[in-house]
Amino acid sequence: MQSLATLPNLLTIVRLLLAPLIFVAIGAGRHEIALILFAVAALTDGLDGLLARQIGQATPLGAYLDPIADKVLLSGIYLSLAVTRIIPSWLVVVIFGRDLFLLVSSGIALLFTAFREFRPSVWGKASTFVQVVCAAIWITQNALDSRPLHALAQALLWPTAAITIWSGLHYSWRGLRFLKVH
Repeated sequence: MQSLATLPNLLTIVRLLLAPLIFVAIGAGRHEIALILFAVAALTDGLDGLLARQIGQATPLGAYLDPIADKVLLSGIYLSLAVTRIIPSWLVVVIFGRDLFLLVSSGIALLFTAFREFRPSVWGKASTFVQVVCAAIWITQNALDSRPLHALAQALLWPTAAITIWSGLHYSWRGLRFLKVH
């Protein structure tokens, strides 16, 4: 239990605890609060990894919890934005569909192969980055009621979907290549 008490792990847990508050704020139309909480969550995301490396507090628990906290936060934000009809639901289907596909294919790989290293690809990281930027722009434009930001948010929908799909295809290609080798 000692590894839970590291500062980086506590920051990750704070992000997990902030996530439902952000979802509720979006659902209640309290976009300014959602934006502030999202900014704090983003700060914890940036600090936890940095501190883990800088002060030597990287732990297996942190390596496990950090991507879970990120996925919970991002998925919940997209779901909240779609439920409130702020973004189109097809984008959530694309994002969740890719994640479900990766989860199922990883589970199959775990069951039927000796492969255990599921490292993120450059396209997976790019997809996450674009999804974060798109969500941040949507939350910000809602909080500020900004027409220019709304135009940018609208313009980001298709590129976000495209890179999400591309990263899923790239992971598939990597998986098939691994199966051919092994």
